[in-house]
Amino acid sequence: MPNPYIPMLTKVKNIVSENKVNDIKTIELEFKNQEDYKAFNYIPGQFAEISLIGKGECPIGIASSPTEEGSIKFTIKKMGTVTSEFHNCEVGDTVGVRGPCGNGWPMEDLKGKNLVVIGGGFAFSTLRSLVLYVLDEKYRKDFGDITVIYGNRDSGEVLYGDVLEEWEKRDDINVVLTIDREEEDWTREVGFVAAIVKKVAPSPDNAVAVVCGPPIMIRTAVAELEQLGWKDYQILNSLEMRMKCGIGKCGRCNIGNKYVCVDGPVFSLEELKKLPNEY
Repeated sequence: MPNPYIPMLTKVKNIVSENKVNDIKTIELEFKNQEDYKAFNYIPGQFAEISLIGKGECPIGIASSPTEEGSIKFTIKKMGTVTSEFHNCEVGDTVGVRGPCGNGWPMEDLKGKNLVVIGGGFAFSTLRSLVLYVLDEKYRKDFGDITVIYGNRDSGEVLYGDVLEEWEKRDDINVVLTIDREEEDWTREVGFVAAIVKKVAPSPDNAVAVVCGPPIMIRTAVAELEQLGWKDYQILNSLEMRMKCGIGKCGRCNIGNKYVCVDGPVFSLEELKKLPNEY
């Protein structure tokens, strides 16, 4: 287990701009020490603290899947000082990584279940990790039907275009893309994610819903699932917006007696309803 206080050193292998306005980038990192790479044993849904020496550190969900061997990926939206510095990175730059942190999606519990993956905006990163994992030829047989509902404000904000295109070509996954308002040449769904959940009406039979996105999207999408008969224990949410230090020491992520950095960021709706209504 890596020392949780000391960043492992990586170097930037590749940088991809994910949207038209160029404020979301995916940075691919290679570990400088192979032993660090072996120690970085993560599952989809976890996050890490990534840092630039002299610039700062921030918690970011892991966008890569453990099945993508040799490197790890983080999708970063330019929002503040540290994230802006990451957007100025170049291939070869050194990046510190602490982690993996948090609990991730409960992969063993998801086996044998139909999966409904619901995401919005750039919070789709850990959902990318999950879907790539379950679609891998090594694991696909362990899971049932897969439905992905992914929403954005407009077509220019849709992430991972190449990956989504590959998913749409497959016959073992149903991909539903939506944007908030109509656009010329857009041929998929139009409407907020919650409305599309209602339209698709995924069955709760032997199923688990995995939800990650802006808080308002989570609340409204979950409300629609409840209307469709989904039980609280069948709905998993990721509270990524609450992540802070990563190891439960700063106390800024707590909800009631839970620390999102340690006990989460993944919680079932059943768990969340026992906590103060802060999510």
